[in-house]
Amino acid sequence: MVRFLLLLSLAVQPCVASASNQSLEAEARAIVKELAHSLKSTVKATMKASGPVATIEVCKILAPEKTAAVAVQHGWDVGRTSLKLRNPANRPDAWEQKTQLAFKERTIAGEAISQIDASAIIKTDSGRVFRYMKAIGVGKPCLSCHGAKLKDPVAKKLGALYPDDNARGYTAGQLRGAFTLSRQLDD
Repeated sequence: MVRFLLLLSLAVQPCVASASNQSLEAEARAIVKELAHSLKSTVKATMKASGPVATIEVCKILAPEKTAAVAVQHGWDVGRTSLKLRNPANRPDAWEQKTQLAFKERTIAGEAISQIDASAIIKTDSGRVFRYMKAIGVGKPCLSCHGAKLKDPVAKKLGALYPDDNARGYTAGQLRGAFTLSRQLDD
């Protein structure tokens, strides 16, 4: 809902985050850590047990389910996005796109992806919203489905499930996308 309102808002303007928002950042970081661990564990286990083609199916179903469960559990809007989409439902809004472009510049400048995040308080028509993003890097296990050279069965499966897939061609260590979180603030 918050994402929808942000997209509709004509006057989205960032505010300066105060020291009191450090607790929101800490909470957002903990949520990302929990979700990232859960997703990574699932991918690794499925990859080991059944291979990359089966992992694609599991990711398509379980990643959104796990993300939604974490969102409900913590009371935040939680998602994943990228500048190179696989799933069009993860399309970035204006703030997410701008933030990811800044993340890309930070990686080019040599900053470690594991250290890259950003937050802001955004004024919208519905009030103030705390926004947080954490960069996602490409690890070696990711290359089976996101790398430059995909095996034919993997490429076929991805093509069948995601006909407009742009999330390929990566090398280990590149910026893949970001976790994105938001929470409506009391005014």
